Amino acid sequence: MTKTIFIATAEPYSGKSIVALGLVNMLLGKARKVGYFKPIITDNPREKRDVHIDTIISYFNLPIQYEDTYAFTRQEVMGFVESGDQGEIIDTVIAKFKKLEENYDFTIVEGSDFLGQGIAFEFDANFMIAKNLGAPIIYVVSGENKTTAQLINETLTVLRNFENREVQVLAIVANKIKPDQAADVKALLLAQLPPDIILAVIPEDKNLLNPTMKEIYESLNGKLLFGESQLTNQVDNFVTGAMQVPNFLNHLNDNLLIVTPGDRGDIIICALVANLSVNYPKVAGIVLTAGTEPEEPILRLIEGLQTVVPIIAVKTGTFLTTTQIGAIKSRITPDNTNKIQLALNTFEKYVDIPALEEKIITFKPEGITPHMFQYQLVKWAKSQKKHIVLPEGNDDRILKAAARLINQDIVDLTILGDPIQIAEAIRRLGLDLDLSRLRIINPVKSEFYESYVQTLYELRKSKNVELEMAYDLMTDVSYFGTMMVYKGHADGMVSGAVHTTMHTIRPALQFVKTKPGVSIVSSVFFMCLPDRVSVFGDCAVNPNPTAEQLAEIAISSAESSRRFGIEPRVAMLSYSSGTSGEGEEVEKVRRATEIVRQKRPDLLVEGPIQYDAAVDPVVGRQKLPHSAVAGQASVLIFPDLNTGNNTYKAVQRETGALAIGPMLQGLNKPVNDLSRGCTVDDIFNTVVITAIQSQG
Repeated sequence: MTKTIFIATAEPYSGKSIVALGLVNMLLGKARKVGYFKPIITDNPREKRDVHIDTIISYFNLPIQYEDTYAFTRQEVMGFVESGDQGEIIDTVIAKFKKLEENYDFTIVEGSDFLGQGIAFEFDANFMIAKNLGAPIIYVVSGENKTTAQLINETLTVLRNFENREVQVLAIVANKIKPDQAADVKALLLAQLPPDIILAVIPEDKNLLNPTMKEIYESLNGKLLFGESQLTNQVDNFVTGAMQVPNFLNHLNDNLLIVTPGDRGDIIICALVANLSVNYPKVAGIVLTAGTEPEEPILRLIEGLQTVVPIIAVKTGTFLTTTQIGAIKSRITPDNTNKIQLALNTFEKYVDIPALEEKIITFKPEGITPHMFQYQLVKWAKSQKKHIVLPEGNDDRILKAAARLINQDIVDLTILGDPIQIAEAIRRLGLDLDLSRLRIINPVKSEFYESYVQTLYELRKSKNVELEMAYDLMTDVSYFGTMMVYKGHADGMVSGAVHTTMHTIRPALQFVKTKPGVSIVSSVFFMCLPDRVSVFGDCAVNPNPTAEQLAEIAISSAESSRRFGIEPRVAMLSYSSGTSGEGEEVEKVRRATEIVRQKRPDLLVEGPIQYDAAVDPVVGRQKLPHSAVAGQASVLIFPDLNTGNNTYKAVQRETGALAIGPMLQGLNKPVNDLSRGCTVDDIFNTVVITAIQSQG
């Protein structure tokens, strides 16, 4: 039984960051609190923070102080080694780790980076730390610049060393394996490893290995002339611009870095124009060498461009500069969320997560935390892949969210809009989005346009909708997207980043209609508070529901809560608790509560009840001591839209809670509305919950 796992390697740049990120992400979906500890860091934190610690803490928003995540710097460790006090290193590491461990359900320990002197001791130190912490190991070996035989021999040798020192190995991750080696490496290791050791073979991926322009800029210590907003551009290869323009154009490849002297204005202008042309690959950036910068007319020309790739000037000559660029090793940094997400996807794709969970997850957490909830949402959505339509293809946020959804293989997507404009926007945004995995439809030019018009006319002619009007309505992306859902050409729709709530849901109300036995469409927000997830309803649709409607909202919200893994304990909110209050609004809530009890005696429901009595155990016991809901409500039903909408926004702003939704409930098929101020994360989460809704 373990609460700790140690990630070890025996070489620099093995890619153990992929494993660390993947493990933290996996465990946060299972454990309430996950800690992270790196006993030995490379640099003095007063001069330079460890980039990987920063990445882990910031991306997952772990509640850990930086100084608590490490014990020693490399320089401090070497001082102890030189004085013969190695034992003090282990003692201090254990003491600091145990102090950290007390506050977490599970702690991931990452071994050192093997950068610099003292590598021999570093290898032994990682052994000793893992053994003294009682932590099983995931060992990461790199296949970079190794033959298959070298990789196999190295892996088996290290494994024997672990076994001889009685350190348990849970898994071996062979990383950065050339694709043509992967099958042989996997077969040979499986044949020689003990059967209880999990094996993952991860092929090399240029998107993880290759540096960004920011990394090149910082490594060369250059001067940034233009393109600060494009420093996240990835560099897949580089070329020296020392030839005439026609020949130079023939050497352009995707994500290319151009290295050329600063006085080659012809190469600079040619590169910038090629980057704007649809006939040439994307240019990642330009490095100007030999301490020269473009002349004033060239600079003025560049300043007038709307979008410019990073242009960096360095003092070194072209040959030395290209040598330095070739030696740069990319790291996963906190600001590079694309690379972080790719690392997470890579871990999920190549590591047998269920087998790993069976070995290391040894407890069942109580309740559900926000990260556990989000992790579970994505897992549910992936379990039965659905097709979602996004009508607002003219919005950059929609396209950014679509890229994340497609790259994580969560849903199939159709985006409505002009295919050429959408393709240009994807290129302009620099999104890693394979257009072959995305369906883009211009409603008017769609093969389904005529049949959709006829269907709408037949459904609405009794409501005075004439055929000509149906033609006009079906040019509206909300009507077209909703009709896709109605006809079964999509499983659900998410809209509202550009359109109003009524514009989004009106078509659904007109012909998708409500489920049998449901008379009202309502909404819920999943409020991801620091230590729990609560369901708030209805905060988006119904201004002043009757008692009967309020009861129906409560029942629908309880069912949504249970569907998404939250045990419903329903609080019918009012300005008084129990029998103490009087007035029309209190009586409405009291009647609604009774209706819920009559219709659904299986549900735990309390009302009327005040918000504090519903969520605070101390107040709940004082005001309603015999209630099974007071103090521990998970579903909070507001008496009207004014109260609900203001309360969810106040809670969101004041506590920093993530509000996922609104999710519409009661419709025959899922259609969900976004706020016009929504973020990319909001769109991503709403598509995920829509996909889950459509699973039935």
